[in-house]
Amino acid sequence: MVLGLAITTLLKGMARFVQHPGRERIYWVHLGWAISVFVLLAHFWWWEFRLIHLHPWSFTAYAFLIAYVVVLFLLCTLLFPDDIGDYRGWQDYFLSRRQWFFGIMALSFLIDFIDTAIKGREYFDSMGAEYPVRNAVYVVLCLVAMRTRSEWFHRGFVVFGLAYELSWIYRLYDFVE
Repeated sequence: MVLGLAITTLLKGMARFVQHPGRERIYWVHLGWAISVFVLLAHFWWWEFRLIHLHPWSFTAYAFLIAYVVVLFLLCTLLFPDDIGDYRGWQDYFLSRRQWFFGIMALSFLIDFIDTAIKGREYFDSMGAEYPVRNAVYVVLCLVAMRTRSEWFHRGFVVFGLAYELSWIYRLYDFVE
């Protein structure tokens, strides 16, 4: 349910730009992160589809999974709040909330380590050597993004993040067993 709310929050937020194209000026870095988080959620949903193969399954693991989804939901609500009237637009809003957004995103990559470990050593090892490096690099980039207002950094990070995530998903899951 919470995952569905997160996706709904993103889709409703992005639909605002289509419904009222002249009302709010789009900040493409913000929109890029909205698309990137949507991809992360789709990736997460795909993994959930495969939960039936996880044994044993405990309530503790289930509760942890819910907490993980709540963190992802918070990312979505930070991208599309109910009102941005206190800001000069999406760029001003996004840059002023970047510490929260990237802090929670860094937390999600740290939580992902725990989530992957819960699935067992075999599953963790199946992710390959790239997995811990990927998550560590994302955490470091998020920590930098929290502190900098550099337009070039934020542009590069969102393009890199989206391209890399799509590549990662394709290389891991472009098949169904």
